[in-house]
Amino acid sequence: MDKSVAQPVLKLTDIRKVFFPGSVDEVRALNGIDLEVLDGDFISIIGSNGAGKSTALNLVAGVFPPEKGGRVIINGDDVTYLPEYRHAQYVGRVWQEPSVGTAPNLTIEENMSMAVMRGRRRGLRAAVNRKRRERFKTALSTLELGLETRLNAMVGTLSGGQRQALSLIMATISRPAILLLDEHTATLDPKTADTVMTMTERIIKRDNMTAMMVTHNMEMALRYGNRLIMMHEGRLVVDIRGEEKNKLAVQDLIDAFTRACGESFIDDKVLLCKPA
Repeated sequence: MDKSVAQPVLKLTDIRKVFFPGSVDEVRALNGIDLEVLDGDFISIIGSNGAGKSTALNLVAGVFPPEKGGRVIINGDDVTYLPEYRHAQYVGRVWQEPSVGTAPNLTIEENMSMAVMRGRRRGLRAAVNRKRRERFKTALSTLELGLETRLNAMVGTLSGGQRQALSLIMATISRPAILLLDEHTATLDPKTADTVMTMTERIIKRDNMTAMMVTHNMEMALRYGNRLIMMHEGRLVVDIRGEEKNKLAVQDLIDAFTRACGESFIDDKVLLCKPA
C-alpha cells in the first residue's frame, strides 16, 4: 500500500434515513449517500434547512443507524449498528449550543475528565490526578483564554464563547478519528464566533485532524477546510476540493448548485449570512 496516499477515515455507503416511515409525517432525510472522507480532510458541509446536514452528522456519531443496507465504516471498523457511546471511541463532537456537551454543575477539570473517558468501558477511574490535571492545563493553554488557571471553576459560570472553546478541547483531547462540528459558531456573536473558528482551524491543522463542519454560511464554507460539500434533499449534490475550492466565490457555488440540481438555490438564510 502506498502510504503517501491518504486513506479513508470514514466511509458511508448507500446511507438512507427515513423518519416516521409509513405515516403522513414521513421524512426521507438521507437518500443514498456515498462518501469517503480521507485522512486529514477538513470538510465544510452546506445546504438549506432540511438538506440532511445534521442528520448525516448524527448518523456518523451513532445517534441512530441508517436504513438496512447502509454502512458506516470508521478507520476500517464497521460501526453501523454500534450504540452511540461506542461511537465515542471514534468521534469527537461540538454542538451548536454551547450548553450542550458540557455539564454546568461540574468544574472544568471534571468536565474534561469525563471527556477523556468517553467511549471507554465503565468502571475505569475518572478521578482527576496530577498527571491528568497537567494534561488539561496544557490543552487549555492553547486557547489563550486563561482557563488553565481556572480548573476548579464551575462550567456554568463561563461565557458562551468560553464554553464552546472548552467543548472544542473536550472533543479533541483524545484525538478522535473524526471531529464533527455542527454549526458550532452559529449562536455566538460575530467576534466570539471568529475567535472560536480561529481556534478550531488551529487545532485541526496542528493535530492533522479529520473534520466535518456543518455551516449555514457560504463564505465560511469557502474560507475553511480543503473540501466543500453541498447537500440538497438528503443527497450530496456538489463535492469540491483543493485548488478548485480555493478559487470559488459565493456566486460560483450557487452556480454549481444550480447545475447539479437544475433549480435555483433560494435559502435566504444561507445566501444572506455573512462570516464573523
